Amino acid sequence: MRHSEFWQLAEEVFGPEYARSLASDIVLSRLGGRTPVQGLDAGIPPRDVWEALCDAQDVPPERRWIDTREANRRHRR
Repeated sequence: MRHSEFWQLAEEVFGPEYARSLASDIVLSRLGGRTPVQGLDAGIPPRDVWEALCDAQDVPPERRWIDTREANRRHRR
């Protein structure tokens, strides 16, 4: 997973505005007491950051791995 895919998933699952706010504000013990943004900046793989964020927010498994290509096509219409 790339950083861009992390952000696409976050925006699709949490909404564009809330995703950025959440990723900047929520501190996750699985990321060593970092926010998702800090975790990404520290070099933690985006997939690990994504899974930690989803676990903390109780995102169901079926919502975690949306096809970002399909989401991009929907938003372009």
